[in-house]
Amino acid sequence: MNSAAPERNTEQDDVAAYMAEGKSRALALDNRGPIHRSASGEVDPAIIDAYWHHGFYVFENVFREEELRDLETDFKGILERLPTDRESKIDSKGRPALGIDCKGENLYWSKPLGDPWGGTSFGQGRHAVKMDEPTPGQDAPKEIVFLLIGSLQFSDACLRAYGHPDLLAVSAAVNGPDFVPYTDGLFIKAPGLGASVAWHQDGTTHWDSPDWHQGSHGFNLMGQIYGCTPENGVWVVPGSHKLGKVDIKTKIAEAGTIYLPDAVPMVCAPGDVVISNRQLLHGSFANTSDQWRVTVNMGCLPREAVLGVRGGGIVSAEMTYDEAHIEKRSRAIAYAIDARRQMYPDEAPFVYEPFAGRDIKWDQTAREALHDYSVMDMSV
Repeated sequence: MNSAAPERNTEQDDVAAYMAEGKSRALALDNRGPIHRSASGEVDPAIIDAYWHHGFYVFENVFREEELRDLETDFKGILERLPTDRESKIDSKGRPALGIDCKGENLYWSKPLGDPWGGTSFGQGRHAVKMDEPTPGQDAPKEIVFLLIGSLQFSDACLRAYGHPDLLAVSAAVNGPDFVPYTDGLFIKAPGLGASVAWHQDGTTHWDSPDWHQGSHGFNLMGQIYGCTPENGVWVVPGSHKLGKVDIKTKIAEAGTIYLPDAVPMVCAPGDVVISNRQLLHGSFANTSDQWRVTVNMGCLPREAVLGVRGGGIVSAEMTYDEAHIEKRSRAIAYAIDARRQMYPDEAPFVYEPFAGRDIKWDQTAREALHDYSVMDMSV
């Protein structure tokens, strides 16, 4: 007797095909490679041109093996120090949990494989349509941390990564030499648990400004500790940073699916860093794969986008950013540069124009000054 053939899940087949086709289209774009700088320190103009054309660029092999090991070690230490749940003040070993002495909201929680922001008012409603929420395994925890804000105070390795001279040179090339920080953190997509981030565009403040341009809301630098795949990584619609504010509900309705046909995934190896325009339409699906994605996120903005502007979005909304505010928050970049100099003395440090000629040291006093610094994040 012939046994019946196993029933195929056509929906899973369709998603797998979407992932594979998206990866092929992503790898065919002319927006990946090492960061090339001239003898004078300027970033290769072809890189900047490709970034402005597509809205993102994959910088390959930015973090060396030693630095990756340090980032992974710190990340694992952070995992061990997370509270046992969102109401808890202790970690799994009964110690005071990470961040409990901070005024700022550092940890964002989700049910496993959930979409905590889609279709809600969070971030001024920018995540307009909820993503699919697959059913997690029976042994899954009730909730998981999927985003940690203010990582520089919890990880020296993240602080040193923030001071990487090539990445800061890119920041200056795109946003001007007096660029300012936005926010920084860790996106954590655990295998079989990691939450979705619904399709959205970052930025809320400048869409209707007469001076709006394709870089008005800055960019994120997204360093990958373990790499990222179509299954666990961020997907973007190339070129959408130039379109102004996209009607996401209409776009998804016209596509008939949350799997937008014109999107491509960010495909990265461990140590790669993506520069991603905050105005790109982007999102990520629940991580049903068996691979981690941990993104060391570092955001930068043009100074003119911030100075005298009333904040909006996730962090420090309702503040107006004056010179004193910008000075205090930007000091983290100077700390990062010196922390990196101390670790890598043979590497030429970046000269950050707003603090050029000033003796800013990374020491215990600086460490104490970074405590709760994320309440000063600048969100536009």
